[in-house]
Amino acid sequence: MSDAPLVNSAHGDVVLERHITVSRGPIGDLATGGSAVVMANSGDDSVSVLDPVTLSVRATIGLEGEPLAIAVADDRAYVAVAAHSYDAVAAIDLDTNTVIKTYPVASGVTTLAAGPDGKRVYVGRSAQDRVDIAVIDVTAERVGTIEVGRAPTANIDALRVDPNGKRLYLAVTDLSGSRLIVVDAETSLVGRVLPVGSPIRDIAYAGDAIYVLTSDRAVGGAVHVVDLATMRVTDTADLGGAPTQMVMSADQSRAYIVDYDRVAVLCTLSLDIVDSLKVDARPSCVTQGGDGSRLYIADYAGGLSVFSVESSIAMLYSQFLATNPIALTPPRIQRQPVTV
Repeated sequence: MSDAPLVNSAHGDVVLERHITVSRGPIGDLATGGSAVVMANSGDDSVSVLDPVTLSVRATIGLEGEPLAIAVADDRAYVAVAAHSYDAVAAIDLDTNTVIKTYPVASGVTTLAAGPDGKRVYVGRSAQDRVDIAVIDVTAERVGTIEVGRAPTANIDALRVDPNGKRLYLAVTDLSGSRLIVVDAETSLVGRVLPVGSPIRDIAYAGDAIYVLTSDRAVGGAVHVVDLATMRVTDTADLGGAPTQMVMSADQSRAYIVDYDRVAVLCTLSLDIVDSLKVDARPSCVTQGGDGSRLYIADYAGGLSVFSVESSIAMLYSQFLATNPIALTPPRIQRQPVTV
């Protein structure tokens, strides 16, 4: 692993702090949690665990297949792994840096998310025109299923859990377009369904709204703001380009969006692109540390760029809240079957 010297170059609200090269090939996904930064080395069938303070690699853990997605909760990393025989989720103890449990989840895994308390892990699956969610009960060590629906070429492209663990938000795309679907995590019932249009690439949760990233070749990328009280699109920011991933900042004042050759910084107050972050190679994924003080951008060359996030973001968001009070009304779950 090489470690470039600190660079004191400012990018608006963020400052490039350090760039390191892990030398394990392209990084397919990235997640942080308390004691670790965990990255998926897609071409190496492994994950690397980094110390969030020193950014040194604490361990590289081999897996029986390609790591597709990572979620971190309760001092564990959960890694969706695609293999020839079957797909699985590997649970890694971040204190010992070892795989402590493997959960087989059939095949067709595309994404995963962990509940806020780490007791449940949700795995999006797409196979034979059917989309569903495998629910891993970590305490009981068993796997259940939430049926979502059937449609030709249907695929789950993104999955998020709200902070209280009661609702799942998933993006499903098929031949007729894409939909944002809300699922009640307690009853396993599909609730509201919102047609979006262009393929959904990612979802970010922001309190009273969901930000939906879409992209296709014809119209480029866009971010749609969905009000959770009404389940309607209230605003749209046209991005152009070919964005693939998005993460919300800790204070919800910025959305960081991975585009072809940059990470665009979207202000959630004005819906303007206020900055563009460049790294040494084509960026693949982005995440932010739990306290919001660091932004991590991984790339296809196996590098990791670390930015420190300055306090002006928090100041901007506090002004937004002071001038735009919004009352949150929980969406009503419709307890009826829905066909995607």
